[in-house]
Amino acid sequence: MQKFIAGVVVLVIAGFALVAPAAPLPRQSPEFSIVEPGGATILLSSLKGKVVVVEFLFVRSEHCLRVVRMLDKLRGELGPRGFQPVGVVFEPPNSSVEGRLQAAQMTEYFKLTFPVGYTSKENVDSYLARAQNETLSIPQLVVIDRTGTIRATTGGRGANVALEDESTLRTLIAKLLDEGGSPGAAGK
Repeated sequence: MQKFIAGVVVLVIAGFALVAPAAPLPRQSPEFSIVEPGGATILLSSLKGKVVVVEFLFVRSEHCLRVVRMLDKLRGELGPRGFQPVGVVFEPPNSSVEGRLQAAQMTEYFKLTFPVGYTSKENVDSYLARAQNETLSIPQLVVIDRTGTIRATTGGRGANVALEDESTLRTLIAKLLDEGGSPGAAGK
């Protein structure tokens, strides 16, 4: 009986480890560089003072493209209050198309009004603190408040995929905008 109970306890602990988020939220966003198609670099820290949603995406994914269009719509509505989306294209495994070209083509095709850049999968994994054995689901959204703190994500363990829904994401962004006051207030 003791072996049975010990076995159950081990299974419960192991199960908790599988569902526990790799990095707890909220947590400070690490620095991240986004290279725009023209070669300019945006540092994520330069957006401090705004509510930022970073979308890590594949250009050939209809799901990712639906979310990028939603972010552009939300930027039009909430941008004046301090909302800033950022798109980060990275190449899927075995891709022969350069991320820089994909980012430029997507931005032009959809007439996006927010920065879209590119990076490597390794940089994405490092930023997301993704373990080698974790599945990288896309699109991956990271919601960052005005102070530079990650408040929600759609990927990894403990993720909130409901943020891919426009109404849910709009509600969270509005809440974070209301928390911080006017644009730039947290950056002062």
